Amino acid sequence: MTVRHIRTFDDPALRSVAAPVHDFDRELRGLVKSLTATMRAGAGRAGLSAPQIGVPLRVLVYDYDGKSGHLINPRLELSERRIVADEACLSAPGRWWPLERSYLVTARGRNMFGKPVTVRALGVLARVMQHEADHLDGVLFIDHLAPDERARFLAEAALPAS
Repeated sequence: MTVRHIRTFDDPALRSVAAPVHDFDRELRGLVKSLTATMRAGAGRAGLSAPQIGVPLRVLVYDYDGKSGHLINPRLELSERRIVADEACLSAPGRWWPLERSYLVTARGRNMFGKPVTVRALGVLARVMQHEADHLDGVLFIDHLAPDERARFLAEAALPAS
């Protein structure tokens, strides 16, 4: 399957809310395969969302610690327990930043054939689910940072402030 170009933080497409998927067809299955191939194309990649490759649909893929798959139209249930850990984004390669997220996530959605799927994720995989679901809503992980930390991140990454 085709490895696609990943959009960077300064791309306005990453700030748009992705549309729900209604057609579980061959085109959607091709998108899931391209997302997976793109995610796996380099080391350290644990998740990717369709908006990151310029497709404005509510689709994400994940692969971490032996758990891999995809979710279409995901909905997340977050635990109250939170943890701070370093987080990165394929749209800002090489940039890691400490960020607080829920430790446990129950993600519900559909697979590429339209069948219901539930994924219970802990730790890093829970972080991946939250990060990728944020992309579907036009939210970047730096949006969760305090204003001074966000400004510092953008300055160090040489990205425009927005």
